[in-house]
Amino acid sequence: MRHLDRFLNHIHTKGKQEHPQEQEQQQQQQYQQHPPPPLAPQPQPQYTASTVAPQSQNSFPAPDHLHNVFAHFIIGNAYYMTPEQWEYDIIEAQKAHIDGFALNIAPQDHHTDRALQTAFDVAEKVGNFSLFISFDYGSGGPWPADRVISIINTYKTRRAQFHYNGKPLVSTFEGPGNAGDWPNIKTATGCMFIPCWTSIGPEGIRSVMDTIDGAFSWDAWPVGAENKSTASDVAWMDALAGKPYMMPVAPWFYTNLPQWNKNWLWRGDDLWHYRWKQVIELQPPLVQILSWNDYGESHYIGPIYGSGTPDGASRYVSDHPHDAWRELLPHYIDGYRQNIARVHGNRVNAVSMNPQVSSRDKIVYWYRLNPGNSGSSDGTTGNNPAMGQKQMDPCELSQDRVFVSVFVTAPSEILVQIGNSPPSVLDAGAPGVNHGSFPFNGQTGPVRISIMRGGSEVVSTVGPAISDQCAGGIVDWNAYVGSSD
Repeated sequence: MRHLDRFLNHIHTKGKQEHPQEQEQQQQQQYQQHPPPPLAPQPQPQYTASTVAPQSQNSFPAPDHLHNVFAHFIIGNAYYMTPEQWEYDIIEAQKAHIDGFALNIAPQDHHTDRALQTAFDVAEKVGNFSLFISFDYGSGGPWPADRVISIINTYKTRRAQFHYNGKPLVSTFEGPGNAGDWPNIKTATGCMFIPCWTSIGPEGIRSVMDTIDGAFSWDAWPVGAENKSTASDVAWMDALAGKPYMMPVAPWFYTNLPQWNKNWLWRGDDLWHYRWKQVIELQPPLVQILSWNDYGESHYIGPIYGSGTPDGASRYVSDHPHDAWRELLPHYIDGYRQNIARVHGNRVNAVSMNPQVSSRDKIVYWYRLNPGNSGSSDGTTGNNPAMGQKQMDPCELSQDRVFVSVFVTAPSEILVQIGNSPPSVLDAGAPGVNHGSFPFNGQTGPVRISIMRGGSEVVSTVGPAISDQCAGGIVDWNAYVGSSD
């Protein structure tokens, strides 16, 4: 992706829930140590033909500080989250071998202090989970430097605060226009400063090398009808000249929020699989997943909380769980940490070194529930022309295909059947994570996926029906993600 000249105004004006001024009951300052309720207020994968009892919580050692994986967490969407829900999310992230959350905070959100306090309290109660603050300069205007200093100093000594090279890590979303604030902020806080100033690109970052300690890029999606290359990542790494690069990884992108002038998609498709292959190849010191809970842009991998879904996004977020995208993360993340994945073709044989990682055969799948030409696009464009990108038909970018990633313990065949059509076959030729996709070919109906070995079915699952009957006549551009668990 080339440098995005108008990145700031268009990419991340987050469609957060707008909340009234706080008139809420007083909450206890200390999180009471009782277990989270059995309810997890996210929709569960449906139509599962075979299920396995959930794994117990993993307890795994913290990795080397040069190989940490975080998920971007928007505090603006956490207004109504309870401590129990925070605990549930943190434990689910730990199961996926995610090390912590990057807590995105915007200056206009009046609930930030309460949410940060809860996040740090719960993370410290659960243990072995890190947090760092990302100051959002693209939503609500720039942060006053004195507020930034105060917030950093409030949380930098908390046990859950993530440290890099012995310093509390701090990031931003955008804000290069306030680069001049940061020398004083760093002096006053002693922080390690790794901003996301994607709008100035790798060339622009060279001019602020005396201010930054590293950089994070938001450039996680391809532009156009092709896969994303690592050219942008390599350019950032070259520009940083040895300073740490935080590499972005995302599974999907679709947004339709007219109140924010946002209505476009970028190609997701196979992105979740091959982007992790790129992480394993490049071995950046840090990785950030986009995102845990950005519902408005459809790249959430955490549970869905309706109270955090932006106005207008429920149509394409409700009943669209993405939790199963976390199922194979332990294999990808451990492969990245240990640099042991053998990458070739369309397969990652990420053999985990961690004994806690499941060695069961497992299916993860995702697809859109409507063919691209089955209804109105509702004005959704492929690419974002407001960013100077070529406007394309969304059908050219988002393909009518079923995407399947499987973990197999031995060479296998993967069968995918849509409705009553004959099944298609993928050769999963080696143990590990194998990936492929299958075209709709005009077929509709439930999607049955099976792992076959030696002529016998090992694992199978059934996903919801692909239908050309679009709700409200509008094509659903978000992905439904499910698994065999």
